[in-house]
Amino acid sequence: MENNNFSDAYIERCSKETENMIDKESSSFLNQPITYLKEHKNEFIFVESTLFEQIGVEGISLEVDDVFGTYDVMLGLKLQKKFEKMLKEQLNNSLQGDEAKFDLVFSHDDGLWDLNFALDYVEGYRENLSIHESLHIIHKFLSALVHTIKQTTS
Repeated sequence: MENNNFSDAYIERCSKETENMIDKESSSFLNQPITYLKEHKNEFIFVESTLFEQIGVEGISLEVDDVFGTYDVMLGLKLQKKFEKMLKEQLNNSLQGDEAKFDLVFSHDDGLWDLNFALDYVEGYRENLSIHESLHIIHKFLSALVHTIKQTTS
C-alpha cells in the first residue's frame, strides 16, 4: 500500500529571516491548521518525504507571503530543461484564478527547476486545511504535473 500520510516526513520549522532551523518537528505537527503559518509569519516549514522524492521533488518549503498573504510553495523539481514550455503550459492550465501566478527558473548549478507557486490557486485549497491536508494537495498537484509531462513526452 502506498504511504500517503507523510508519516516518514522530515519536518523543520525555520526562520524566514535567517533560514536557520527553529525546531525539528514530528509528523504530529502536520495536524496543525495551515493558518499556523499566518500566526507565525516569521517562520516557514521545510518538508522532505519519500512521497515527494518519488515525483522528483527534493523537498518543499511552505510559508505565508508577506505582501499577498498567500501560502507560497517553493521547491526544486527534477525535470530536464527541455520540458520548460510544457511545464509552463501545465502550470498555467492547472493553477486556478486570475491572480494565479508562479515563478519557474532552471538552475544549471543543480539541474533543478526552482518552482514557486501559491497554494491558494491549487484545486482543493481551503483556508481551513491542516498542514497535512495541504501537503497532500501539493503532492497531488505536483504528481499530476509531472505525470502529464512524462506521458506527453513518452
